[in-house]
Amino acid sequence: MAKQNVAEQFVDILTRAGVKRLYGVVGDSLNPVVDAVRRNSAIDWIHVRHEETAAFAAGAEAQITGKLAACAGSCGPGNLHLINGLYDAHRSMAPVLALASHIPSSEIGLGYFQETHPDQLFRECSHYSELISSPKQMPRLLQTAIQNAVGRSGVSVVSLPGDIAAEPAPEQAAETALVTARPTVRPGDAEIERLVEMIDDADKVTLFCGSGTAGAHAEVMEFAGKIKSPVGHALRGKEWIQYDNPFDVGMSGLLGYGAAYEATHECDLLILLGTDFPYNAFLPDDVKIAQVDVRPEHLGRRSKLDLAVWGDVRETLRCLIPRVREKTNSRFLERMLKKHADALEGVVKAYTRKVDKHVPIHPEYVASVLDEVASDDAVFTVDTGMCNVWAARYISPNGRRRVIGSFSHGSMANALPMAIGAQFTDRGRQVVSMSGDGGFSMLMGDFLTLVQYDLPVKVVLFNNSSLGMVELEMLVAGLPSYGTTNKNPDFAAVAQACGAYGVRVEKPKDLAGALKDAFKHKGPALVDVVTDPNALSIPPKIKAEMVTGFALSASKMVLDGGVGRMVQMARSNLRNVPRL
Repeated sequence: MAKQNVAEQFVDILTRAGVKRLYGVVGDSLNPVVDAVRRNSAIDWIHVRHEETAAFAAGAEAQITGKLAACAGSCGPGNLHLINGLYDAHRSMAPVLALASHIPSSEIGLGYFQETHPDQLFRECSHYSELISSPKQMPRLLQTAIQNAVGRSGVSVVSLPGDIAAEPAPEQAAETALVTARPTVRPGDAEIERLVEMIDDADKVTLFCGSGTAGAHAEVMEFAGKIKSPVGHALRGKEWIQYDNPFDVGMSGLLGYGAAYEATHECDLLILLGTDFPYNAFLPDDVKIAQVDVRPEHLGRRSKLDLAVWGDVRETLRCLIPRVREKTNSRFLERMLKKHADALEGVVKAYTRKVDKHVPIHPEYVASVLDEVASDDAVFTVDTGMCNVWAARYISPNGRRRVIGSFSHGSMANALPMAIGAQFTDRGRQVVSMSGDGGFSMLMGDFLTLVQYDLPVKVVLFNNSSLGMVELEMLVAGLPSYGTTNKNPDFAAVAQACGAYGVRVEKPKDLAGALKDAFKHKGPALVDVVTDPNALSIPPKIKAEMVTGFALSASKMVLDGGVGRMVQMARSNLRNVPRL
């Protein structure tokens, strides 16, 4: 048997860690690794058109599967293109291993062609970033990188010079067991007992949930029922906690709706469950706060805590449920559910008033119809900007659907690349990219990746020929909109020219049929929906200092839009209050 080179050994270790795909663009220093992938049947090379797409796709795959995913870039500019997608994966706590191939090892530090220092450049967006400078170093360094990515839920970067990748590997050492899954973390008894005391002493408790409640839906519901607590959520907690939730009071934040804000401010005790909610202006400063999080660095960095509990949400709740006293007074919960229902009733008219006849089409209407016709187990990838608003308010979670986006990093152009990674995990599952025209056109080249691999991703393009969220920010800040207008082509015609299915929709009556036809199509499809750029309504009393980007200083709600099927859920929950 021929002796392995370092690249082959590198790829073997990746496959042992469960990596099935390596997303990237081939080139020079990366070629030995790509060739090793070609000759290894356990892993596929996924050729994208831009390395940023590779990183976004790997991050999405990791979020969908919960397992390690990988991407790669060639030396200098090639691996630099990875950085934005890696920032997103790292902030989304997605386990991703990035290979940053490097210039010849003998030239490092001498200003060589395409020289950068990737081991330094990627440190801010990774848990681990190191340079392999010797073949003997590679196996242990790669294993350490994998264990950092999986064990700490984030990015690891390995920099590998092309010449070292081509060298003979050291003699095969004993295979080290690799970390491939995270453990659960139980809080200490002292913290549990203190939290039990705080809950028992409080008359009004509110739960505010983030993505750390994944897998804990049943426990959150049982706990909320026992202590008669309203349950609000952050955007990343929506898919895990909103469905089948009789205690739901909506979402807080700039894109928020319902009574979540009131519930978090009018309680005696606020319990933050698995959330690193970034907007501290929405958190109260005059109520007691306890926070439960599996990552101790998240505890207390958004608000002053009365109790910090280091632990997995599900394990913590399993400890709490049998110990807390059941509350009999549900007046606070009833009042918050009533406020929530009233708040949703007040805005639902924004998308029901003649929207089925309005031209250009209301984007709220598009999202509402999309929610109705999409599969019950669809994966929605959501562009940053106004698509975040429509997804937050109209896409109904049910425990099977997934909704992922650049919710922590806030990058444009994430939806299409994420859809690529999501679709590769399961070609039979419906994947819908909710793209804005600005985000789609930024990385439009990778629509060709859908065609090349015949990935059945459905791109629903909210085409208002503008950067809508940026325009809103300017208006709120008292500035005239400037530089926000896009001169767009007929994107459906572009899709057809690429060899995909494409249809353009300009009238509301054609929308449902167009979406259904696109979803029936077996390959990639794009539905170019011309939407109204003036669909947003801004409350009359709002100050310029209230909004900077996504940070809100004083206002409770900026956008007045519909809320889709959530109003029916709120009505149902309100009717069922006496049976809680």
